[in-house]
Amino acid sequence: MAQNIIQGRVTDTANNTGIAFADVYFPQLDKGTITDENGNFTIDKLPNGTYKFVCSIMGYESYSEDLTIPFNTPISITLKASAIEMEEIIVSTPFHKLQRDNVMKVEHANVSELKSAGAVTLADGISNIAGVENISTGVSIGKPVIRGLSSNRVLVYTQGVRLENQQFGDEHGLGINDAGIESVEVIKGPASLLYGSDALGGVLYLNPEKFAQQDESHGDVSGTYYSNTLGYSTNAGFKTSGNNFKFLIRGSLAEHSDYDTEDYRVTNTRFREQDLKAGLGYQGTHFKTELRYNVNASKLGLPEDIGIQSTQKTPLLPYQQINNHVLSSKSNIFFKDSSLDINLGFLYNDRKEFEEHHHHDHDDEDEHDDHEDDHDHDHDDEAEHDEHEEDEELHPALHMKLKTFNYDVKYHMPTFGKFETIVGVQGMHQVNTNYGEETLIPNATTNDIGVLATSHIHFETIDVQLGARFDNRTIATETDLNRSFNSFNGAAGFKANIFKNTSLRLNVATGFRAPNLAELTSDGSHEGTNRYEIGNPDLNNEQNIQTDLALEFKNDHFEVFANGFYNKVNNYIYLSPNGEFINDDPVYLYLQDDAALYGGEFGLHIHPHPLDWLHFESSFETVTGKQDNGGYLPLIPANTLKNTVRVEFENNTFKKAFAFIKLNSVFDQNHVSENETTTPAYNLLSAGVGSNFKVLHNMLSLNVTGTNLTNKTYISHLSRLKPDGIYNIGRNVAVTVKYTL
Repeated sequence: MAQNIIQGRVTDTANNTGIAFADVYFPQLDKGTITDENGNFTIDKLPNGTYKFVCSIMGYESYSEDLTIPFNTPISITLKASAIEMEEIIVSTPFHKLQRDNVMKVEHANVSELKSAGAVTLADGISNIAGVENISTGVSIGKPVIRGLSSNRVLVYTQGVRLENQQFGDEHGLGINDAGIESVEVIKGPASLLYGSDALGGVLYLNPEKFAQQDESHGDVSGTYYSNTLGYSTNAGFKTSGNNFKFLIRGSLAEHSDYDTEDYRVTNTRFREQDLKAGLGYQGTHFKTELRYNVNASKLGLPEDIGIQSTQKTPLLPYQQINNHVLSSKSNIFFKDSSLDINLGFLYNDRKEFEEHHHHDHDDEDEHDDHEDDHDHDHDDEAEHDEHEEDEELHPALHMKLKTFNYDVKYHMPTFGKFETIVGVQGMHQVNTNYGEETLIPNATTNDIGVLATSHIHFETIDVQLGARFDNRTIATETDLNRSFNSFNGAAGFKANIFKNTSLRLNVATGFRAPNLAELTSDGSHEGTNRYEIGNPDLNNEQNIQTDLALEFKNDHFEVFANGFYNKVNNYIYLSPNGEFINDDPVYLYLQDDAALYGGEFGLHIHPHPLDWLHFESSFETVTGKQDNGGYLPLIPANTLKNTVRVEFENNTFKKAFAFIKLNSVFDQNHVSENETTTPAYNLLSAGVGSNFKVLHNMLSLNVTGTNLTNKTYISHLSRLKPDGIYNIGRNVAVTVKYTL
């Protein structure tokens, strides 16, 4: 069979000189290369058809066009120098376009950038993305919040499949390690058209690291030390690609003590996490596939009050022990003018929670104030705990196994005039089984199926995207609860360049969320919640409609953006106390009421020419959530103003060097739900420096970042330790060394 080959050259618009080491890439085909020292490139083994073709390199505007293969003449690409950050292909939307060509506004961030800002975990790092926060329990447990919505209202995708790990629980974290995650994309708003139930509030899409280019091999090892927790994270990886087959593997280990504040260490916020990711790929001319596997084993302390003051790293009781497995396959079949994408996933979440049954009767109300006087006693308690740890009779109070199979099949139809169209089917089969002394949610089976169609229409001055979808979810439990939920959803949007350098996006979309098992069936107390929850088996779908308006201006020196949204949620599910007590815990019922959220993100980025190495960025984020009955929604992030000054430079010694200083100003949050505490304003100062160096013919990267440099004592409004008045993490200095082989 004849092989299609394209050849070309990438040059600088200003002087027509070749640009070396530029990436030239077909994202849908996952094939590409880099230019040689003269800017020339060759890519072979390409199938017939029309595919997005991208060229990018730091310091230049990214180039993108639809290229029809076979293409028999050399390609000439000219790139314009730019201080604007290099654009990436957006994977979480189905048409795989650069952000500037996307109808829907999607936030994109490289994990390396989030880590260089001082993030301890991935959940911590995503809070640096505009419109995204996380509900935290210490530093080890974090749940993503997108424009005020979280838990089962935000869907997480990893390795191309939806992550299912009992995310309904207040103290059930993200459960994904940042090692082997290349970038993060965030869809802010209902994405049920693309993803079905639970994407009512948005999607956090985690892109795994890419395989090596053909006939290349790479390896790296890195480590980070954190001064606050006396903790560390390490990871090492290797990847290689031959003519058809590709392979990668990456392992990591992280371990932390209780985090420190100016006044005390927060007892039992310690944790340990082990992670392994591996991938195997095959690439032919008309078919490519990849198989990825991730196992994450974590042991996470569950803090309750300020007690033992130590730097031990073994969690005390209560703690979680979680093993999470993600096995996924992603295949693409290329026909003459169309293609078929098949994503399959199997996820196995084994969650155990160990509780202290015999040591809760001692009086510890004064530990918060008197812990300095009790260190000897605390160390005795910890020694007792260590002996308990060795007790083979320790059984989990809560033990749940969640097994999920999901599938996602999309057919990219032949392009018809100005129309790109995709039709697809998605579904899920899920089984939850209990093995522990406690039953938080019953044994149950959940089945989903959804069908969708979406089109991207290219006109001369505007781009339009339309779509519709139908979903059905059934939930059957061993307690005789059998419910079926249906929903029809749609989305419409357009993007236009209304003035020179100015773009406007308007999107209207609907979404839905079926009630989860906890909301339908809860009947009991659970460690850490301090309440007795009673479910409501008659709950209906949450259904929403959101309008997004995004305005953006860019030139060589200045960028400004304004993103506004209004999100109307019908049948919003919430917890409310009924005034009764069971086993000394207040009783909370699951109720429904209509609600609305509104706000947005606004900001600017100044990079004055010829001082292209200097960057000033400022952004403001706000969201308000209210029920129709007049009450405010819980866990709504406080308004935040972020200001950053960053310099970037490069010479013969320093490669990709940077330095930054950042001030986060968080405002008062007085708009709170019933029985929720308010939080005062605070300012957090951070700074960092980093660079790459050539050492023994390979690249060594060194980054030093300090967060909360003034050691401010503060409480985040989204901290689950807030009701007990426990501070968030104090000053932390992170030192990262990475060596690329």
